[in-house]
Amino acid sequence: MEDRIYYTNLFDYYGELLTDIQKNYFEDYYFNNLTLSEMSENYNVSRNAVSKQLKGVINKLDYYEEKLNLYNKSKKIKEIIKDIDKEKQNKIIDLI
Repeated sequence: MEDRIYYTNLFDYYGELLTDIQKNYFEDYYFNNLTLSEMSENYNVSRNAVSKQLKGVINKLDYYEEKLNLYNKSKKIKEIIKDIDKEKQNKIIDLI
């Protein structure tokens, strides 16, 4: 489940760098919850071809994150913002 969330987040960042067919496969599998068999029927390809495409998409998303690091940077920024908010909250509490 954690991998699923991680890759859907990466897709949000890097999805536009994928081909249309790669986006369709990813969306069908991760967002529309289609099985490999259902996808193979829809795309008129073998189940193995669908599996290879999905693995290729995952590899690309990992590669983009490794090189650009946008997702991890975003997580760090969110953590910093949370810490800042906690500090402000503590100051307000101290004043009361």
